[in-house]
Amino acid sequence: MSTPPLYGNLVPLDREVHKNLRLNTELATVTRVVGMNSLFLAVVEFAEACKEYPIVFVRVGEAPTDGSAQAVAPLAVLGLKAGSNLFVKDGKWTGNYVPAYLRRYPFAMARIDDKQDTVAVCYDSEWAGFSETEGMSLFAADGQPTEFLLNAKTFLESFEQESDRTRAACQQLAELDLLRDMRFEATLSNGEKIDVEGFLAVDEQKLAELADDKVVQLHRSGLLALLEMHRVSMGNMNRLAIQHAEPAAAVA
Repeated sequence: MSTPPLYGNLVPLDREVHKNLRLNTELATVTRVVGMNSLFLAVVEFAEACKEYPIVFVRVGEAPTDGSAQAVAPLAVLGLKAGSNLFVKDGKWTGNYVPAYLRRYPFAMARIDDKQDTVAVCYDSEWAGFSETEGMSLFAADGQPTEFLLNAKTFLESFEQESDRTRAACQQLAELDLLRDMRFEATLSNGEKIDVEGFLAVDEQKLAELADDKVVQLHRSGLLALLEMHRVSMGNMNRLAIQHAEPAAAVA
């Protein structure tokens, strides 16, 4: 079982082994992303996320050897420096929109290594909020999932469905070759330079030159609207640079 970013050690929930397991929901999970400057974003989140975060694309997985397009995934950019998240302050999330990737923590759906066709609800055993003495029970006395765990499972299933939709949308963008390597440069008020690269953004020229039937296809699939949200969101890069400059100026 692979461990996704943010998680420590994913363990499948078992009604016997974990019958007494509880989760302290008062413990802020936002502390897990203090050092993360980006998070996965599903396409259904673009409408809200584009108001605050730059939405970029990155290549994922191994480059195919058959000449087909490499898979890409969208990210919400949270900071322009490695290990810097500008949306966490004093243990709280300061943005208006919290990406679903963080909201699902400390749970996740994952495939069991020896049963590739089996997907299980897992929990991060390294999260301090889990214990057998404090918080919300995950299982009732009869071994059935509590309403709390069932609600978490419903959210996880929705997240997985939207992740599948996102992969399909990104595959279409990659096949149409509508993304290109980009970089962002900024100079802060104290003279410090920020140089961000390694991400993909829409290729404006290729989009403008796209055949009419392809444009109609993008429109009907909703991808044209998603691309526009992505384009609008890129203006948030400058806002993040200003946020980086403010603490630098305060130190100076």
